Amino acid sequence: MIRQTAYWNPLLETLPPEKLRRLQLYKFQRIFTWAYEHSRFHRKLYAKAGIAPGDIRSFEDIRRVPKVEKSMMRDIQRKDPFPYGDALCVPLEEVSVFRQTSGTTGQPVYQPDTWQDWEWWAECWSYILWAQGYRSKDRVFIPFGYNVFVAFWAGHYAAEKIGCEVVPGGVLDTQARILKIQELQATAMMATPTYVLGMAETARKKMGIDPSELTIGRITCAGEPGASIPATKKRMEEAWGAKVYDHAGATEIGAWSYECIEQSGGLHVNEACFLVEIEDMETGEIIEEPGRRGKMIITALDRYAQPCVRFDAKDVIEWAADPCPCGRTFRLIRGGVVGRSDDITKVKGVLLAPAAIEEVVRGIAGLGDEYEVIIDRLGDLDRIKLKVELTSGAEKRIKEIEANLKDQLRLKTNLSYRLEFYDFGRLPRYEVKAQRFKDLRKKTSSES
Repeated sequence: MIRQTAYWNPLLETLPPEKLRRLQLYKFQRIFTWAYEHSRFHRKLYAKAGIAPGDIRSFEDIRRVPKVEKSMMRDIQRKDPFPYGDALCVPLEEVSVFRQTSGTTGQPVYQPDTWQDWEWWAECWSYILWAQGYRSKDRVFIPFGYNVFVAFWAGHYAAEKIGCEVVPGGVLDTQARILKIQELQATAMMATPTYVLGMAETARKKMGIDPSELTIGRITCAGEPGASIPATKKRMEEAWGAKVYDHAGATEIGAWSYECIEQSGGLHVNEACFLVEIEDMETGEIIEEPGRRGKMIITALDRYAQPCVRFDAKDVIEWAADPCPCGRTFRLIRGGVVGRSDDITKVKGVLLAPAAIEEVVRGIAGLGDEYEVIIDRLGDLDRIKLKVELTSGAEKRIKEIEANLKDQLRLKTNLSYRLEFYDFGRLPRYEVKAQRFKDLRKKTSSES
């Protein structure tokens, strides 16, 4: 089927807001009832809170439903039925797809999906790719080491679903991937921001290839906030001569938001498939108005094997004030996901978001893409060390760069740093999710 439209699902993506809200309430009632009736974990949780399916009649009632956190899912897995435990809502023989979280925040959580759930995953990703201009004429290269975590698996299936030709680059190393892009004249690819920049660096430094002269025209990013951070997006777009688009998703949740070709400074929430609430991190109040940051509480409205009902994702977001000029009625979150509530930490009495440091480092000419932040404590005093790399020839301007870096860090984060400069290539490189932010105070506290 050839779609002559800017929208993957024109009916749902342009549904009037009041009808969209009615649809969300209906779908929430349905998934809540399903979880209550089929999951021992959810039924016990809801019974303890004194809430049952007949009690959900409004959005105010939804706010009474207990939240679920990742730690709770870790506690129940590996119980009967092994390895998923009490949250499984279908017979084990109906599970057709296994994935697990990447484990960057602790013990991985296992995620079972039925074939229907997996089709839903691909449908959610189809919204994303279509909104970002992918079409059947595209040859999409996926430089992803296919593994047990979901990453770009669903993006692969969605690209096929909308008619693209897909080239999987799983077992190839970085140089081989670049050569395959060059050989096949791929027009698009998907990767983490870290790896997009790392591929460009490898092409230039090790292969003498200018990535901007390759045929990649669009890049979809995931796994890190980088593609919604202006300085990082700019570096990727300049390196590849391509448009870079962001999307946000998670193994336990699904692919819930996306940037469209308008690039209006935010991500659309796929409100036909997800209910997103923003909760004040101190009071627990649900935030409806734009401009106030809070943590995301999310429900996947159509996923049944292991339901995601009012999941505390800990992603920090805020509603945008204005609708996107693309015409979608799905609301926008301004600036995308700006970080995680468990990453935003208080240093010297000031709240620090790692994304603010990334914006500063990648906005200064002469600094490489990689950096590392280490927070520790000497006595009662918090200290922050920032390690950065100098690009070739930048050592001649180190005093100018250092002064600019100090000023911008103070302006954007209201904190001072101990700076360490390294030759280009000295700091660690990552292929999937980078781990550049290390708070050693937490480690010390847990050991004491």
